[in-house]
Amino acid sequence: MKMMADLKSMGAEALIDLPSVVVIGGQSAGKSSLVEAVSGINVPRDSGTCTRCPMECTMSSHATSWSCSITLRLSFDSSGKDMAKTVTVPFGRTITDRNEVEVWLRRAQSAILNPNLPSSSFHTKTIEELRSTKNTLKFSRNVVCVSIEDPDATDLSFYDLPGLIQNEEAETVALVKGLAEHYTKKKNTIILTTIPMSDDMENQQSMSLARAADPDGKRTIGVLTKPDTLGTGAINQRRRWVEIIEGRSEDHKLRHGFYCVRLPDDAERSQRLSRAELQRRAAEYFDTTSPWNGVTDRHRFGIPGFVSDVSRLLIQLIEEALPRLREDIDKLLAQCNKELDGLPPPLADDPQIEVLGRVNTFCDVFKGYVNGSHEDKRLAQRNRALYAIFKRDIRGTAPDFRPLENPEDCRPLDDTEGKMILTERDPGVKTMGIYEISKVIQEAIGWELPNNVPYQAKANLIAGFIKLWVAPSERCLAGVNDVLDQVIDTLIGIHFGRFRVLEGYVGNLIRTQVDICKALAKEAVKKALDLETTPYYTQNTHYLQTLSEKWLAYYKVVRHGPKNYRAPVASEYRGESPQSKALRALAEAGYANISIPDLARLLPPDSREKELIVMADVRAYYHVAYKRVIDHIPLTIEHALHHALAEQLSQSLLTSLLTDVASGSNFSERMNELVSEDPSIAQKRASLSTRKQRLSDIRRRLVTFGNNV
Repeated sequence: MKMMADLKSMGAEALIDLPSVVVIGGQSAGKSSLVEAVSGINVPRDSGTCTRCPMECTMSSHATSWSCSITLRLSFDSSGKDMAKTVTVPFGRTITDRNEVEVWLRRAQSAILNPNLPSSSFHTKTIEELRSTKNTLKFSRNVVCVSIEDPDATDLSFYDLPGLIQNEEAETVALVKGLAEHYTKKKNTIILTTIPMSDDMENQQSMSLARAADPDGKRTIGVLTKPDTLGTGAINQRRRWVEIIEGRSEDHKLRHGFYCVRLPDDAERSQRLSRAELQRRAAEYFDTTSPWNGVTDRHRFGIPGFVSDVSRLLIQLIEEALPRLREDIDKLLAQCNKELDGLPPPLADDPQIEVLGRVNTFCDVFKGYVNGSHEDKRLAQRNRALYAIFKRDIRGTAPDFRPLENPEDCRPLDDTEGKMILTERDPGVKTMGIYEISKVIQEAIGWELPNNVPYQAKANLIAGFIKLWVAPSERCLAGVNDVLDQVIDTLIGIHFGRFRVLEGYVGNLIRTQVDICKALAKEAVKKALDLETTPYYTQNTHYLQTLSEKWLAYYKVVRHGPKNYRAPVASEYRGESPQSKALRALAEAGYANISIPDLARLLPPDSREKELIVMADVRAYYHVAYKRVIDHIPLTIEHALHHALAEQLSQSLLTSLLTDVASGSNFSERMNELVSEDPSIAQKRASLSTRKQRLSDIRRRLVTFGNNV
């Protein structure tokens, strides 16, 4: 019992299911009289609801004289929320006169119900003053603890709860019922339900609550009160009660059965008879009154047998529960340590070292992201995906030349370059046939001599696809910017998130520098695209010439046989084209090293030769410029945005940070402010530390008890 009392004072009840006994019953069930008979003290009695908080009564026989002490166990604040730590407050002096207990219990309950006042202010209040006190709370879950040292007592500990009510405000009824449910639902709780024999069992709210918490009746004990209220004519009632006491009632079976007690009436209480005298009178009543004197198991009648059995059951429950209690505490302690380990440790370094260290680490990690050397490759991988999309989009701007008078009658060119197949054309690309190209040439003619195609015609066609590169480039840069923002936000959270003030302050500095680099990158991309405008130039003349010849030959072949509209590199397509068949036949005949352009020379002269040449030259230049720009734009973005930011960030941050902080009146104070911990984290750490200490104390007490057993 002493160990259980120690554990409760440590607040163990809020953490683990401690073995206990709880007394419940209606207001008129004789519950207060039962508590008095068991404990040997007088409890407060008033009309209506008197008990408004739980009372824990612990009786010990290990003393040579009678004494009583009262403490307040405070586990809940004024709003009913759990406190971080249970507080045990001694209340008043040790009582040696039984007649003083009642007034001290009233004082203790008033102190519980008025948490905003010092408990000591209630030590001297009279009963009249207490009755006139307007309590702050109607009910409280905090406990008045009564410890009784009595050489004549049986070792026992139990909770006495406020009596169940029905004819009160709905809120009050629910409060009292909820308090009873809170205690009775615990699997290690023995439920003592007081039942007046003057009423039917079916009408007892306490039995309904007990059944709800303990459907099988394994931990419920029925205490039948007021047997002397049954008149001699109530034969059927008496018979039913005897069946219940003897365990013969199928409707009301409990593993530990029912006990019947006769409690003192008002007249006997006024005489202040001794406990021994009251028990003698009760025993005489049961031995001489029918039908109770006919029940074989005499242990079922009177307070002594009832208290002895309940004490034995509680001790047995405690002994059986000890191993599991230790396991539960170990699990809770492990979980508490895990949660503590998951929190950042308290700040150990000087604030300035902490700030500068985090800034440098952030910059180093970001460089690793940019260079691709960090284990997290998201920046490089996402940007590579965006650059692949950019390549596809630029590929979609390829000129759609069809060397026929009616180009719409032919399918579009399935363009290929390497292993990449054109899947979607840019909406800005117009299909152009012979007549459209001829018109472009005519519009560009100035004072050229006859049979000279003006260069401006080709330049105009080149400008047509170059201008389509602006939108894909801007989309690509916007996508890269979004990825950068996500990475920056993630890294800011990782490296500065512990300190909200520092995170906000440094985060703004970082994002400002990011915005500067974004603007510079945007300008750099614009300049890179401007390089593709006039003059149109390349030193890759061999590739340009080769492509031009292939496209010219291809266009000639297409004009000669429109059904054979294919790309010049036949190996990239399934099936064998007529040109390939011809080349293979010539090779078998001994004419090796002949290409498609060579076949084109076998074709008769074409009246649209100049239009075909324009198509071929422009298409060839597109490929040269395309290969150039799909590398140039990504490299421009990488260097103007990511690498520039990585190189400038450290110096920019440190300069801005030190300049701003040093400009204030107190450098040290500002640094302390930047690394001030998030109050919620500090609060959680303190709460977990308190919880860990409480769990450790409880575990130590359990281990000590186990070693002494």
